[in-house]
Amino acid sequence: MQTKTILPVVVLTALAVAASGCGKSGTSERSGERWATTENTNVDLDFDKINEAYKTAEGPEDFERRVNEIYTGSEVISVAVQDLDAKTQVVTGFFDKNSDGGVQDPEKVFTIRRDVSGEGTAQIQTSGYGAYGYYHSPLMGIASGMLLGSMLSSAFRPNYVPVYTQPYTTPPNRASDLRSQRDSYRASSPSGVDNSKSSQTGRRYNNAGGSRFGSGRSGAGSRFGVRRGERGRRPERLVA
Repeated sequence: MQTKTILPVVVLTALAVAASGCGKSGTSERSGERWATTENTNVDLDFDKINEAYKTAEGPEDFERRVNEIYTGSEVISVAVQDLDAKTQVVTGFFDKNSDGGVQDPEKVFTIRRDVSGEGTAQIQTSGYGAYGYYHSPLMGIASGMLLGSMLSSAFRPNYVPVYTQPYTTPPNRASDLRSQRDSYRASSPSGVDNSKSSQTGRRYNNAGGSRFGSGRSGAGSRFGVRRGERGRRPERLVA
């Protein structure tokens, strides 16, 4: 009789200990997830300006400087440039969280893919990642007659040899220089930092907030009612 009483107590105690252990493990995992992302995901990134910066950049160093002037957060966006072959180049913007100069998938901010599609022509496409995963640009055509920087226009040369088969990545020790340059830029042109503008070249797929129909901005001929200068004139009765 005494054995029958002790056995259920032992079983219940073991279950309680197991449940307690599971709860601690779950709390630890949630705590780790909370601090897994350190970048400021509330900061908007104007992808129209990012695309323009790529088109007119003279090289990777010039492009990474422009990107960090466009980005209005406190982090530094590093850049990786790789030529997959003579026609295709992939540029990646990323938060180098561990300062190793390498691109990890969770660190990605955006990628720009450039493909030479013909003689003197190419197309580029930009995609956002993480907090910016809503952005996907259409294929944008580029021609040699456009105003382009040497980073892009050099691919149109007949004797072009890919420069970045060995990828260029922002050196970790350059982050402080980029931050200083950006601070100077912000101090000299505070009006240039504007979070209210959003990119128009991309699409917010599966995002109801991306639709801009009925924005409330009307054209010149859409004001209903009598003009201010005509309010004092009485209406005239027409005589048949």
